[in-house]
Amino acid sequence: MLEFVIGSSLAAAAGLNAWIPLFLLGLAAKLLPAVALPAGWSWLGSDVALWIIGVLLVLEVVADKIPALDSLNDVVHSIIRPAAGGVAFGAGASARTVAVDDPGAFFSEHTWIPIVVGIVIALAVHAAKATGRVAANAATAGVAAPVLSTTEDIAAFVLSAAAILVPVVAAILLVVLIVAIIVVMRRRSLRRRARTHAE
Repeated sequence: MLEFVIGSSLAAAAGLNAWIPLFLLGLAAKLLPAVALPAGWSWLGSDVALWIIGVLLVLEVVADKIPALDSLNDVVHSIIRPAAGGVAFGAGASARTVAVDDPGAFFSEHTWIPIVVGIVIALAVHAAKATGRVAANAATAGVAAPVLSTTEDIAAFVLSAAAILVPVVAAILLVVLIVAIIVVMRRRSLRRRARTHAE
């Protein structure tokens, strides 16, 4: 169960920012003795991978805060974030972490399942984020972009760190994220209906 929480939290974080969960997972594997990635994912903790992911992380953080460029960034990341979610779920769910001493055999025997689950979770979060960003940019003439982006980056960081170090907290944060997405989507739907009736 904890493995699923860890993987889901990392994948959801990848839907907000593709590189934060991968960077934190690799950094934790490199620096924390209690965190060990399985052999197939150990490359995440290598110096080369951390440098590449770090540079991509900086580029995404900057691009996502510039109005108009943030929407283009979301289009480009429509493939990258789900892929990162698959990697994050696959690596995180099968890793030995602070909270999980021995990951279950299910994920190690069916390695494709966590990747597919991670892709679906990250894609759903990314879709909600991207559509919300377009609406916010239209309503605020792009002024909301830096604020929303910073909030998303902080959420991705906290969710990823909690998944690696305290999965129970990550589970709570994941529920909060799901509820927030549902509330935002329902509000947008109600506004759209109200606009349609007004016309």
